[in-house]
Amino acid sequence: MPFTKNQIITLEIEALSNDGNGVAHKDGQAVFVPLTAPGDVAEVRIVKPMKTYAFGRVEKLLAAGPGRVRQDCPVAGPCGGCGLRHISYEAECAAKTQFVRDAFARLGRLDVPVPDVLGALDTDRYRNKVQLPVGTDENGHIVTGFFAGRSHRIVACTDCKLQPAWMNELAARACALLEENGITAYNEETHTGRVRHLYMRQGWHSGQRLLCFVVNGNGLPNEAEICATLQKEFALATILVNRNSERTNVILGRRTRTVLGPGVIEDTLAGVPLRMGVHEFYQVNTPAAEVLYAKAREYAGLKPDDFLLDLYCGMGTIGLSMLADCKRLVGVEVVPQAVEGAKETAARLGLDADRADFRCQDAGAAAAQLAAEGARPDVIVVDPPRKGCDEATLTAIAEMAPRTVVMVSCNAATAARDAKWLTEHGYKAVEVQPVDLFPRTKHVETVVLLSKGEVDSKKIRVEFSLEDMDMSEFQDGATYPQIKEYVLEHTGLKVSNLYISQIKRKCGIEVGKNYNLPKSEDSRQPQCPPEKEKAIREAFKYFGMI
Repeated sequence: MPFTKNQIITLEIEALSNDGNGVAHKDGQAVFVPLTAPGDVAEVRIVKPMKTYAFGRVEKLLAAGPGRVRQDCPVAGPCGGCGLRHISYEAECAAKTQFVRDAFARLGRLDVPVPDVLGALDTDRYRNKVQLPVGTDENGHIVTGFFAGRSHRIVACTDCKLQPAWMNELAARACALLEENGITAYNEETHTGRVRHLYMRQGWHSGQRLLCFVVNGNGLPNEAEICATLQKEFALATILVNRNSERTNVILGRRTRTVLGPGVIEDTLAGVPLRMGVHEFYQVNTPAAEVLYAKAREYAGLKPDDFLLDLYCGMGTIGLSMLADCKRLVGVEVVPQAVEGAKETAARLGLDADRADFRCQDAGAAAAQLAAEGARPDVIVVDPPRKGCDEATLTAIAEMAPRTVVMVSCNAATAARDAKWLTEHGYKAVEVQPVDLFPRTKHVETVVLLSKGEVDSKKIRVEFSLEDMDMSEFQDGATYPQIKEYVLEHTGLKVSNLYISQIKRKCGIEVGKNYNLPKSEDSRQPQCPPEKEKAIREAFKYFGMI
């Protein structure tokens, strides 16, 4: 029978779900309880009953599980950030390892080794970036904090333990200066008020600091004085103002201007020198990211003559960190600022486009284009967003058939889904390594190694060059259905027998007497459009007809 709302039951927590909630079972139903640890025994109030499961909250803890610890942050629960601060880091690492194992076994249905998570050196003060919403508390004072879970209600926080102390201190000082100058906080419901977010970023190795005000308007009253004060007190390398006057939940607007300093800060990641403002993606935990990239580099197993393709490359850091091991790198990213940053980094390293080429394209479209061009990377690295790779990207990867695919993912579920797809198209999942970039939160990164594998006893691998072969006997060998199928698969275009015969004539290829000829000399035929002619010619080349 389903539970009823406000029903109180006694439960023993068995494990953690991949969203950080404790999981228990009673009367054949699962109950998910936030802020509980495996082994906890508690009286739980049902707050949301469903047909086959329910959500509850702890009314009274009767016995603590072995991994439970005292929370050291007063807002850890309501702020929605540190979902695992109530358990020891050892217990957290065990849970995250299990999250990834469950995803690949149950969702991906893959029998693949998943070693223990590579834990972080520091579990506090590790973030190099924060975007703090600005609001007004019940007393009318301007505050910063974090949105409560599944809401846009700001939970004020004066000392977030995940970010460096200077960021917390600067946020408090900035709020005081805003109040002193009569500047208001933004109100989402009314679309009034000036300051929406404070964005801070730090170069972990360089120590350089950046501040950006995200404002509903052109700038701030007394902007120069406020920025000069903050720059002096907090040794800021640069201060920016970003304009966002849209009714949106997106934090940054399109226009950013520099108030003080060069507009960027510098740092290194995995030995790659970087310059960044506010639009570029950069892993928020630099030391842990370097562990992640080292594992990805190990999995890539690059050779001196290899061609490496880096999809969803961001500022190009992963690919550039591996370039010493290979001959050529192509990186693809859809964010223009990130691509420009990658190109600038390559230029500073003295790399021309033949060595390191970065392209601003959608990953799926770029991969499909490269596959159609006959590009054959030896290794492909993908680092997609949480939603994972789209099927166009996966299809293009399979068509290019690299020796190795290395997948970096912040979502074990979509990584397992995409790995399963690749295993159904010629690859073997060799190993999955969890890496903890986000201690005290529910998030965990994974690095997946997929290989084309060895040739089995029933297959023989033959390497040859078409240049060394006499292709004359294959002329006209492809049938019209084969040409149509090739064009559709590689370009998405549908072509008719008539169009194929027209392009055959243009190319000097003999056309059968009865193929799509007009019934009279006066008949008017549609002419093959240029894009379809190009696609048909590519098919002719593929089949060795021209």
